[in-house]
Order: sequence, then structure tokens, then C-alpha cells
Amino acid sequence: MKYVFLAYRDEEQWNAMSAGERDALESACLANEQDLRQSGHLFAVEDLQSRNTTLTVQVVNGKVSLTGGSFAETKGQLVQLFIINARDLNEAIQVASKMPQARRGPIEVRPIIDLDKGEATAHPPR
Repeated sequence: MKYVFLAYRDEEQWNAMSAGERDALESACLANEQDLRQSGHLFAVEDLQSRNTTLTVQVVNGKVSLTGGSFAETKGQLVQLFIINARDLNEAIQVASKMPQARRGPIEVRPIIDLDKGEATAHPPR
């Protein structure tokens, strides 16, 4: 089953780290990503630009509404997206809990709906 991991970073905590601590954490993250690729767990990972570059688009009453910043207000900043393959939710949680990114902020784990397998969705198909 595929999962998306949304990795957040607490900016205050990140800024309080020394350059050496940040470098060590980034090196650990890169090594972990390599391990996840080799184990077959990792399909894709993407780093995101700062929330200052975020634009939220919504159509309200037929009119396009643009808002600077994220739709969801959180303490942390969304910094990475991972597409992960795991046997089940328990394995996905184990994978997320071992990621160095979990030391700098939360990792949200969400199952991906596989429409090819006929998985039901709470939303109408797009």
C-alpha cells in the first residue's frame, strides 16, 4: 500500500540548532532516504520551498480566490513530501518513526487511495 508522508519542521527549533547540528541531521536524512530507496519503501521525495512562496487557490461562488500562505495554520512548516510503500499502516508508522525528519518535527502519515484497485473514497472521483 502507498502512503504519503508529510514532514514538518518546527522553525524555532531548526533556527536554534547550530550549523553543525543541522548539517548532521541533513546528512542523516540523506542516508535514511538512500536506505529507504534500497529497501523498496521510498518511491519519491520532494523538498518544498519556504511557506513564504505558498499560494492557496480556492474557487468561492464561481470566483477565484488567491491567498498568500498555507491553507492550514500549523506551528511547523511543511518541508518535505514522501511517497512510501509499506505493507500496512503499522509498517508505515515504523518507517516514519525511524526517519531523522521525525526529530525536527512531526510526520503526517496518510494512506493513498488506489483507484486502480477499486478502493472506496469519501470523495467523488475527479
